[in-house]
Amino acid sequence: MVEFSMANAQAFIDEDDELDEEPGEEIESAPPLNVGEEREINSNGLKKKLLKHGHGWETPEFGDEVTVHYVGILHDGTKSVSTRDKGEPFTFKLGQEKVAAGLDRGIVTMRKGEGALFTLPSETAFGSSDSDAVSSNSVVQFEVELVSWITVVDVCKDGGIIKKILEKGEMMGPPGDLDEVLVRYVVRLLDGITVAKTSEHGVEFYVKDGHFCQALPKAIKTMRKGEKVNLLIQPLYASVDRDKDSESGVPSIPPSSILSIDLELVSFKPVINVTGDLGVLKKILKEGEGTLTADEGAAVTIRYTAKLVDGTLLEKRGFDGEDTLQFITDEEQVVAGLDQAVTTMKKGEHAIVTVKPDYGFGNTEVKRDLAMVPPCSTIIFEVEMLEFTKEKDPREMNKHERIQMAQRKKEEGNLLFKNGKYQRAMKKYEKATDCINEDEPFEDDDQKIVKSLRVSCWLNGAATCLKRNYFQEAIKQCSKVLEVESCNVKALYRRAQAFMETADLHLAELDIKKALEIDPQNREVKLIQKNLKQLQAESNKRDAKLYTTMFARLSNENSSAAKRLKVEETESKNEENVGEINMR
Repeated sequence: MVEFSMANAQAFIDEDDELDEEPGEEIESAPPLNVGEEREINSNGLKKKLLKHGHGWETPEFGDEVTVHYVGILHDGTKSVSTRDKGEPFTFKLGQEKVAAGLDRGIVTMRKGEGALFTLPSETAFGSSDSDAVSSNSVVQFEVELVSWITVVDVCKDGGIIKKILEKGEMMGPPGDLDEVLVRYVVRLLDGITVAKTSEHGVEFYVKDGHFCQALPKAIKTMRKGEKVNLLIQPLYASVDRDKDSESGVPSIPPSSILSIDLELVSFKPVINVTGDLGVLKKILKEGEGTLTADEGAAVTIRYTAKLVDGTLLEKRGFDGEDTLQFITDEEQVVAGLDQAVTTMKKGEHAIVTVKPDYGFGNTEVKRDLAMVPPCSTIIFEVEMLEFTKEKDPREMNKHERIQMAQRKKEEGNLLFKNGKYQRAMKKYEKATDCINEDEPFEDDDQKIVKSLRVSCWLNGAATCLKRNYFQEAIKQCSKVLEVESCNVKALYRRAQAFMETADLHLAELDIKKALEIDPQNREVKLIQKNLKQLQAESNKRDAKLYTTMFARLSNENSSAAKRLKVEETESKNEENVGEINMR
């Protein structure tokens, strides 16, 4: 393997100004050092010789607090400074060159426990340490052991909340605004006085609700489960919620105080905004298995309890010997909020689902198994997903199965349409056409059936869109039909209806005219033709009124302009006459 040093890298940079690497940075593609091997890692002449391998793969960054043992050696071999002689390692912030200028760039390449010998050129080999004097004209070496480091994060990027990571957490996290967190903390003033402390169990709250002071939720949203940190909080972010403060019996915090908080994120429960409008929230108590969720059309088996916000039990299934609940999602067999939440659940998942009235029983009073549901009630479901079977994907079916599925979905859509459930009907028509996608070739015997199914679903989809006032989508569905059947009267009729609603009266007239050429006696087409003529007459009246007003305004403006011109001409003549008199 060829060694790629910084000298090589600098040569490339000189030849090509477009490279992003900065001089002085270690090239990531360089092979790792072996014990006893030395390499130049900085364009200014910084060299590193590996003495002992470290642990893991992480390295500190500028701004982190590192703890190191080091021994400074002059060019003649004389030992200059040594933390080992003092018996204690030295802790400092990387980037401030506390030991020697340039040495920090070597330490950022080290892993925990690693030992290395750094050779610094004379112009960089002295630092700002008060106790460690190093000659400014000597090439020195530093034997360094990276004992540990603490990652330091400026949470708000303004120095207001500085987070030192004392113990790293798991991969889970960080929490979001809606999540419920369990934390432990101790709050102290800079003089060490403790002003607030949780119990050993900790305290639970929703991140969006905040707690104690505004710095806590901001910091928590950068943490992972199990992470322990120390927060140094400036007064801007240290103000305490007085109401919560008095309720918890915490002593008052003096104004303009800087706080030090030892904080641990014990755990958190993710909360999912299922509907996107906070109408259905799902708080996960126990993660499910794998990655698959039930999805729409799945056959699910759940057990659950349903309660009002005040704790009144409404119903329960699957407990105390009772049967579990089995249903097909997206079939309106349960309230909409529970239905939608279940489609996001994995097998074995346990969750609290909060359903607002719009996704529950609305503003009506409803009788359930164990109690009445008052109007406009929020329902709290505790749900466990026991089992589910996903609806078979069309890609897993043969062509005959896909045709059968498309026919069944179309019939289900027609039934929903008749019952006024247009949104769900549209989904059925879309699923039907997905089963017989145009990209998939079918045999000649099946092609006629497939074409008829597609046309039927597009037409029914257009009718559904008209009912829901989705006129552009109705036009799109009808246009699909007319691409394969240019003389389809229903498609022309429904597209004309949509054009009339979007005020494209000329296009509507063209579709009606063509439909009547194909079927001159079609009663429905004649009826919308009559409606179209009325709309055109009204449009013409509006246009005529608009033009009349426009012409009147122009006429008035022209008249005013003429009057102004006449006055200006008169004034000009008067001025000329006055001039002639003065000349005389």
